[in-house]
Amino acid sequence: MKLEDAAETLAQLGNPTRLEVVRYLVKAGPSGVPVGSIQRQLKIPASTLTHHLKHLKGVGLLMQKREKTNLWCSINFDRLHEVSDFLLEECCSFSLRESDNTKTECDAA
Repeated sequence: MKLEDAAETLAQLGNPTRLEVVRYLVKAGPSGVPVGSIQRQLKIPASTLTHHLKHLKGVGLLMQKREKTNLWCSINFDRLHEVSDFLLEECCSFSLRESDNTKTECDAA
């Protein structure tokens, strides 16, 4: 994932309402939930929810499908994993380098 893509995705998650939507959809799992369920859970007007869903869909975190008259939303778990992997890809790399340097210094002595 490119730095710019990660930054834009995280910026969208920086909004409390959007973060609440994502957390709710994660709980729902891959099958997702109808938009009305999200609206009831968050207790926000439909127009406000539509605005937030548009932003989440724009960065690839939200998937939608229509079933008859219901619009279902689900989290794009692949995209969510990409973001978390981006954040963690170099986890503890400084510590690993320091331990490698320690081994090298010990070996030299």
